[in-house]
Amino acid sequence: MVKYSVLDQSIAIAGLPHAASIQDTIELAQLIEKLGYFRFWVSEHHNHGTILGTAPEILMAAIAQTTKKIRIGSAGVMLPHYSPYKIAEQFRVLDAIAPGRIDLGLGRAPGSDSKTSMALNPNGRFNTENFPSNVRDLIAWVSNKPLIDTHPYKSLKAYPLGNTMPDLWMLGSSDYGAQLAAHFGIPYCFAHFITDGSGLSRAAHLYRDSYQPSERYPEPLLSACVWALAAENEEKAKYLFKPRAHWKLMRNRGILAPLISPINAQKYTYSNTDEAFMDDLYRHSLVGTPAYLKERLNSLIKDSTLDEVVLLTWSYDKQDRLHSYKLLAKTLL
Repeated sequence: MVKYSVLDQSIAIAGLPHAASIQDTIELAQLIEKLGYFRFWVSEHHNHGTILGTAPEILMAAIAQTTKKIRIGSAGVMLPHYSPYKIAEQFRVLDAIAPGRIDLGLGRAPGSDSKTSMALNPNGRFNTENFPSNVRDLIAWVSNKPLIDTHPYKSLKAYPLGNTMPDLWMLGSSDYGAQLAAHFGIPYCFAHFITDGSGLSRAAHLYRDSYQPSERYPEPLLSACVWALAAENEEKAKYLFKPRAHWKLMRNRGILAPLISPINAQKYTYSNTDEAFMDDLYRHSLVGTPAYLKERLNSLIKDSTLDEVVLLTWSYDKQDRLHSYKLLAKTLL
């Protein structure tokens, strides 16, 4: 049976303090657990005027203390910024806080611009060349397995040790992540919400066809994270989607700002080209009634042989976001 989960990015909302977005994420995790979703992930971005989730490992610790059974994860840690050993220690601590409930999602993208990348690691540089070997080392440290014999740090262990360990996921929006996940024999999540679905089918086939079974994951585990918004009727869904469409239009112009209200989005003066862009975005987005979204998701699951779907929802009003997840829980779970 296909599982359904949730990703939250702690979105900045026009007129609200940033702290409210972080608190809303913690509260959302509690609701998502009650509704019966399988896991709850938080993201990592830096110097971003819209996405305020900058430190997933800290947010995960807070969520772990306010939930009981739902899996909690990063989606993801941008590994090229950091030492694999330090990440292993952080997630071993998280696993001690919530044993058997922690997911460590790994990304290769910077989640920021080049200047921000330099500020994050002023003693080095954003290095993707060593990404495969860093993933290899991180897997070993997180699972308390030996590193390769020639490794200069093979005697090190990532504490605290325990009977459980985080599940590692590779995140990506291209063939590279799918191939690397298959090589290491770990689960893979495709960022459908970034590509609007482009490349999912190819990545899914690459992952499954080249998968090398590992001790912990003898079978491939494939998911996709999709942007989805549900409402009682199509008219309401399209109205609630307007801020997201406006945001994407502004983002394409280099403007990363808090999400504005549907009313203010409607008041904005758009050119014919702008209107055409937003109409096309709406047609290709997973927005509408729960029944419509279920149909679209079932098609996506079948076409790409997904084991899990992760839902990501933005809305200006928190209650609309919560209501969307409730509607989808009734329909999908």
